[in-house]
Amino acid sequence: MVKKLLFGLVLLLLGVAVGGGAAYGVGMLLGPPRPAEAHAEPTAFVPVPDVLAPIVFHDTRLAGYVRFSFSIEVDQSKEAEVTEHIPLLLHAINMRTYKTPMASGPDGTLPDISVFRRIVEQAATEALGTNVVKRVAITKADPA
Repeated sequence: MVKKLLFGLVLLLLGVAVGGGAAYGVGMLLGPPRPAEAHAEPTAFVPVPDVLAPIVFHDTRLAGYVRFSFSIEVDQSKEAEVTEHIPLLLHAINMRTYKTPMASGPDGTLPDISVFRRIVEQAATEALGTNVVKRVAITKADPA
């Protein structure tokens, strides 16, 4: 009886020691928890003029055209600078859309909006710099 009680007590202490050691190790690897950003800079949406983009199949055949309306979210302090560089953004988008397959649906007339969003994000990095655009909000896609 005493042997069973002693064995249970030893297992309990070993479990606490192993669990505590594991928690300490994970804390050392991941570091202390970071406080949430309390003073995040306010953002603004910059509207971009409509973009007429070709819808291309995976075999580079033209399926049609689509007109996208979208805005980009940037820090409020960079809003004026980004607005000045919109022509460079449009150029970078145009250089990507004609060679990126965006056709979806059975006849290829539907654009893949996630592909267009990725194109805009890549073009924004090229034209405006890294980490300038927070999000891309596509508001409308009309066949043209």
